[in-house]
Amino acid sequence: MARVPYPDPKALLPETQEILSKMPPLNIFRMMAGGEGLLRAFVRMGNYLLMRSKLNPVLREITIIRAGVLSKAKYEVHQHERIGRDLGMSEALIAAIHAGPDAAVFDELQRLVMRYTDDVVKNVRASDATFKPLADRLSLQEMQEVTVTIGYYMMVSRFLETFDVEIEMPGGKGVTFPDPQKVRS
Repeated sequence: MARVPYPDPKALLPETQEILSKMPPLNIFRMMAGGEGLLRAFVRMGNYLLMRSKLNPVLREITIIRAGVLSKAKYEVHQHERIGRDLGMSEALIAAIHAGPDAAVFDELQRLVMRYTDDVVKNVRASDATFKPLADRLSLQEMQEVTVTIGYYMMVSRFLETFDVEIEMPGGKGVTFPDPQKVRS
């Protein structure tokens, strides 16, 4: 059960009601709406990271799920495992994200992303040992996006866990995100 009641949409500012009405019926958006102006900013940043960033979608989801696992954020992990499956990520790859960067299923770039994510989540500043090998493989833009993605989903995880946002019931409407490579075409 959520720590505080989900806000009544009718009691929200008109701008927030409008934004909420355009969103999938997910509890994260329902709870975030209580912060009024927070919802718009939250959605804008999230949409950029999910649909407009240059970062490969599988690497993005590895980063998001790992940040959620390390943050012990059940809702976040649940939602992004589903998104990962929609992208074609295997159950073995998803399980490996929980196990850690040394899992055999990762290719070298995925392993570097896992190590980098672990380092940033645990230590704030990535060490040269995790930064340089990944920076040698990704563009500056991708490095910045992976770093911001880690921070954004650490924030999301903390919001979800602090307010005990509940995972939606099975069979309810969800959300799928298009492959950003196709969105740009």
